[in-house]
Amino acid sequence: MADKRVYFFGGGKADGNAKMKELLGGKGANLAEMTSLGVPVPPGFTIATKVCSEYYKSGGKWPTGLADEVNKNLAKLEKAMNAKLGDPSKPLLVSVRSGAAVSMPGMMDSILNLGLNDEVIEGIIAKTGNARFAYDIYRRFIDMFGDVVMGCRHEYFEAKIDAAKKKAGVEVDSDLSAEQLKGVVEEYKKVYKKHVGSLFPQDGQTQLKHAIDAVLESWNAARAVKYRQLNNITGLLGTAVNVQAMVFGNMGDDCGTGVCFTRNPSTGQKEFYGEFLMNAQGEDVVAGIRTPIELTKLAKVMPHAYTQLTRLMTRLEKHYKDMQDMEFTIQEKKLYILQTRTGKRTAEAAIKIAVDMVNERLIPKKEAVMRVEPEQLDRLLHPHFDPKAKRGVVATGLPASPGAAVGQVVFTADVAEAWRDKGKKVILIREETSPEDIGGMDAAEGILTQRGGMTSHAAVVARGMGKPCVAGVVALNINYKAKKLNVGKLTIREGDWISLDGSTGEVMKGKLGTVEPKMSGDFERFMRICDRIRVLGVRTNADTPEDAKRAREFGAEGIGLCRTEHMFFEGERIWPVRQMILAADDYAAMLSELEAAEDAKAKKAIEKEYATAKKQFEGALKKLLPFQRDDFVGIFKAMAGLPVTVRLLDPPLHEFLPQDEASQKEMARRLGVKPAVVKAKVAQLHEFNPMLGHRGCRLAVTYPAIYRMQARAIIEAALKVRKGGKKVLPEIMIPLIGAVSELKLVKDEVVDEINAVFKEKKSKIAYLLGTMIEVPRAALTADEVAAEAEFFSFGTNDLTQMTMGFSRDDAGKFLGEYVNKGIYAADPFQSLDQTGVGKLVEMGTKLGRGVRKKLKVGICGEHGGEPASIDFCHRVGMNYVSCSPFRVPIARLAAAQSVVRNA
Repeated sequence: MADKRVYFFGGGKADGNAKMKELLGGKGANLAEMTSLGVPVPPGFTIATKVCSEYYKSGGKWPTGLADEVNKNLAKLEKAMNAKLGDPSKPLLVSVRSGAAVSMPGMMDSILNLGLNDEVIEGIIAKTGNARFAYDIYRRFIDMFGDVVMGCRHEYFEAKIDAAKKKAGVEVDSDLSAEQLKGVVEEYKKVYKKHVGSLFPQDGQTQLKHAIDAVLESWNAARAVKYRQLNNITGLLGTAVNVQAMVFGNMGDDCGTGVCFTRNPSTGQKEFYGEFLMNAQGEDVVAGIRTPIELTKLAKVMPHAYTQLTRLMTRLEKHYKDMQDMEFTIQEKKLYILQTRTGKRTAEAAIKIAVDMVNERLIPKKEAVMRVEPEQLDRLLHPHFDPKAKRGVVATGLPASPGAAVGQVVFTADVAEAWRDKGKKVILIREETSPEDIGGMDAAEGILTQRGGMTSHAAVVARGMGKPCVAGVVALNINYKAKKLNVGKLTIREGDWISLDGSTGEVMKGKLGTVEPKMSGDFERFMRICDRIRVLGVRTNADTPEDAKRAREFGAEGIGLCRTEHMFFEGERIWPVRQMILAADDYAAMLSELEAAEDAKAKKAIEKEYATAKKQFEGALKKLLPFQRDDFVGIFKAMAGLPVTVRLLDPPLHEFLPQDEASQKEMARRLGVKPAVVKAKVAQLHEFNPMLGHRGCRLAVTYPAIYRMQARAIIEAALKVRKGGKKVLPEIMIPLIGAVSELKLVKDEVVDEINAVFKEKKSKIAYLLGTMIEVPRAALTADEVAAEAEFFSFGTNDLTQMTMGFSRDDAGKFLGEYVNKGIYAADPFQSLDQTGVGKLVEMGTKLGRGVRKKLKVGICGEHGGEPASIDFCHRVGMNYVSCSPFRVPIARLAAAQSVVRNA
């Protein structure tokens, strides 16, 4: 069994089952499972995923023994079908399809109708009496085999059938007669010979060998590699290859084919959803060549098949306990299921389906939280079009993937990626998308297509990405060469702005206004499920009352990081900040001289200059105090009853000064000094590496009055809000400490000022005083630090920078290569480096709690909203994570998933 590479399914029995996805791929495992369940599945066999790995390791050669296994299973298939590959009297035709363990719709190759040749065609005509059907499948096979297997582009074949339709005066392929299709077949053979350099192969075994190779090769096709990168799919052996007997939906009017979902993949509603075409093959439905028919209409066209299909849909959903995406074919009124898989869905649908399936007792709550990807919530939490905005609708299509998208028009995937890299927002417009467009679809804000339905490539991929998509806008007349499109009399050119509403299918010219999303209904119910399961607290990073209010609406349980420096830039308050900076050095210098002076005469001489410098420096701080206090009053009110961690001033002072000459002159004018003074101060504060320079608590060592002013503002604000009847839980955080002595020095100043406020106000309030752990030495000596700190908050942005030696401002230029070449699994500034930086975090937590048992520990870097990092924080035993307001629901879900994953 260990050497087995090929697994048969058919006749109600199968060598595999649904649990064998790693080995058989999702498609192969589900075909085996359905066969065992008695579902009408055409028989076939699956070549295991490990063969793909062996194939690449051996330089594109089949592993020893594979050919014998394939032939043995082909013989079993021929016996099951009472047919033979290449036999005109009893012809067997097969499909050859890919299928990895993780669904990658449209990213790898398939070949249909394999086994056709000139003799077999005559046998099919004699057997079916349907020459039109025979020539239709033959021309499709030549096209697909030539394109997928031999690299003869589909457009070359398409040009020939377009010419035939034009000559015949018809618009769709199905209107061509048998004789006309026979002529198309001959033209296709000429195209194949011209571009491939040989005659179309007539031997079925040769066709099969080449087709299997092509499917294996498609595992590393550019679009498949790109898809795996975009979706972070790693660790797979490769694709399986499924060889399956063909059934035909294009033999006549009693035949058809379609795609169906057991629930609506856009909304999550419990309703049968899908599309079909009569007298067609599967690719016709998804390629947009003909406009598909809504699934429920099959009930009138073929009632028995529809009843059987809906019963199977219900049965398979209950069996797999998830929404299914199924492909079916009806051949001469008999229904066959060709595939089932877990259906791709929008974020909105994922949440509704998870909640509904809990209510239906189909899945437990812990399973429900695993059914929604954290990043899906990110897509749901972004703006929608303002319902009050005027909609200049220029065209309407199918609402293929919901959401609002605004961007500049581009017509190719390459341009979409290039413009995105320049910071532009784009809408990708195509007649129809193909797998080669995957990069451009990812780069675009939304996708618009002229052809295709609700299950077209564009629709399926866009829903998976969470991108708005409007498909099948037949009114569009696209001219790729001229880089423009016409809708009636309106011309839209590349670079023009348009808006797409993927929920209504509307296309609007210009930029439409948007509104912020709100959580309600199923979203709220789903998040409550997450909250009942998770252990980690979730706070937010917020610097304004507005951000705090929004985060609280999204479920934040406090503020884990309030950056005070952002407040300094608002309105007129930047001017007292700059006044303080100009006076700071004189004040510090005079203070040092005064303390060093030994005789009374020297002291008296210095005191006058010191008094002037102190007046300017402390005068600036006094101007800032009410601003700071009012800021904290607003935030404490917005977060009443919840903890608020305020980080004292962190960035270097040069960030508050203007760098260009004109702005420096304006500063000099406003503050009544010469421009040269400002210019000299800017030069003086310049640092070669400011991230490692005079910032954070180092500023307070030099200028303790800054932190004193901020501590006073925090406590005065807390007392004021409490006096108004609201509960306030202030937490004061000293940043960038590297040694406990450094922390103690600054802490003593802060505590002294707080005690002075308590004395003045004749009132006290409980508060915590802790530190940010972002310097590696602080993590290594966390046991010493914990003696002075009541809480730790790991600032993993700086901790990553200092531990790994990467500048977070510059490393983006090359970190992509590190990820692509496997040096790091992910950008360490996006996802926490758990084996390196993570060791410091874990060590710091353990050391700190060894001294202070109930030490509160959190994380407030960008990693606080990243799912893999949140999982690490759960395992380490942190109390909370803190992230931006829109990431709060993502963190709540990721925290719940961490409980399930690490049970």
